Amino acid sequence: MSPSARRNSPANAEGAADLRRPISALLSQALVAFTVELDNEFELRMTQLGFVGGRLSLAVWLNLLRFVGDSPLTVKQLEAQSMLEQTQIKPMLGCLERWGFVWIAPSHGRFDAGTLIAQMQASRGLREGWGSGRGMNARTTVRLTPMGSKAREVWEPLPKTIEIRWRERFGGEAAGNLRQAMEAIQDQLKLELPQGFVDVRWRRRPFAPKVQGPTADLPLPALLSQLLLAFAIEFEPRSDAPLALCANTIRVLSEEPTPEADLPRRTGCSPETCGLGWQLKPYVAVAPDPAAKRGKALRLTARGMLAQQQYSRLADEIQQNWEGRFGERQICRLWNALLKLFDLEGSGPHPLLISEGLVPPPGVVRAGDSAPALGRLSVGSAALKRMRDLVAQTEAFVADPVHSLPHYPMLDMNRGFGP
Repeated sequence: MSPSARRNSPANAEGAADLRRPISALLSQALVAFTVELDNEFELRMTQLGFVGGRLSLAVWLNLLRFVGDSPLTVKQLEAQSMLEQTQIKPMLGCLERWGFVWIAPSHGRFDAGTLIAQMQASRGLREGWGSGRGMNARTTVRLTPMGSKAREVWEPLPKTIEIRWRERFGGEAAGNLRQAMEAIQDQLKLELPQGFVDVRWRRRPFAPKVQGPTADLPLPALLSQLLLAFAIEFEPRSDAPLALCANTIRVLSEEPTPEADLPRRTGCSPETCGLGWQLKPYVAVAPDPAAKRGKALRLTARGMLAQQQYSRLADEIQQNWEGRFGERQICRLWNALLKLFDLEGSGPHPLLISEGLVPPPGVVRAGDSAPALGRLSVGSAALKRMRDLVAQTEAFVADPVHSLPHYPMLDMNRGFGP
């Protein structure tokens, strides 16, 4: 039975959640699980090297920092190599400068590392033009700081390291089937796509046609990201609401009131990315929570109900289109390989093998370790709140990855562009 037929079949067994998850949700959950495991390892290794609080997520490495070195690189060069647009690059560079991973110099200036360090230390966050307010343009130059260089050394082997862990955890056959299934479809994609996950909604121009042949030995998270991006590129023009909202917040709401505080648990996203914002307002009605003395409750408006229905319909249509374009056998192979990740039982205290990789090692924030946020010298109240949110999210991921991992990645700047 094809994946689209299975999703439309009656769901009354224990596997109902699997049957109802579109292939985009399975790709997302696998990508987030891989990212969380890698991010934890990166944070641990950076801390062991003396860079406490040096937390960044995998998407920043795959999309940006792997192209930046010790020699100056212009934003225009970075745009060409990363396949991102300047509107996507500049905010990321602003954050990376504030956090101490890169130095940025104007197009007419020269790098003077000593002066830049003195400026950052003397007027932390106050000097004119610091971060994304600098007025960067295509000729602005960027290079790694010492911490950025060390982060690069730590990052480079990690995608392969975590993939080896997955092979050992899930077995060579399961991990091999997943990689082969994704490679067979990635080879047929017609667009040049970045290796890291990005939000395709804000691009001003389409991705360029693919000019290279099959790409050998892409990192596993790059394959997951590219297939998910290919799905999003087909979904976004046909949907009233963005896929990120449909797959997460809109999916878990109904016409009945839902406490806003429940959204992180229901979606698997951070409170900042799943909470009420201007993008959600057309689809959600807000009122005081009738079941509590304080707080808000959300319910879908008529437009929100249509968006929820449209999400399910478009997900099925795109899967059917993929079966016709890439081959039903290939899509079934990918579907089964992804489901296998969430089906293999663990032998220890965790019900599923995938939970084992989501357990944070001691010494990282997801394990409850208190460390300053990126770019900060002390732990503030907001940082403590985000740490508690991270711990709660992690505990939910470990306890029930099938229902807790998000159906579409929502990267949070406050988490170093992590989930």
